[in-house]
Amino acid sequence: MSAWKAADGGIAIAVRLTPRCGRDALSGGTDEHLSARVAAAPVDGAANASLIALVAKTFGVSRGSVRITGGETARLKRLFVEGDAAALARVAASLYGTAP
Repeated sequence: MSAWKAADGGIAIAVRLTPRCGRDALSGGTDEHLSARVAAAPVDGAANASLIALVAKTFGVSRGSVRITGGETARLKRLFVEGDAAALARVAASLYGTAP
């Protein structure tokens, strides 16, 4: 599986989350997932909320357009980002320094 794939109404992305980091950052990871670092601790959903905010900011969509679809309590998460799939794929590719 790729780190992202186009889906009906947006893209599905796989993200490996590392909580308790110095700053929030989303970048290219491996072929299978993006890499996210958030300052929040994984307590009471704080890290997941920070991840959603980070993904929304990076992809230029509202927080309501991002939802966790799998891995709520795991480091490897699946998210769905609503919007124009082609534009969102370009943003995802830019995290790796490439464009589709």
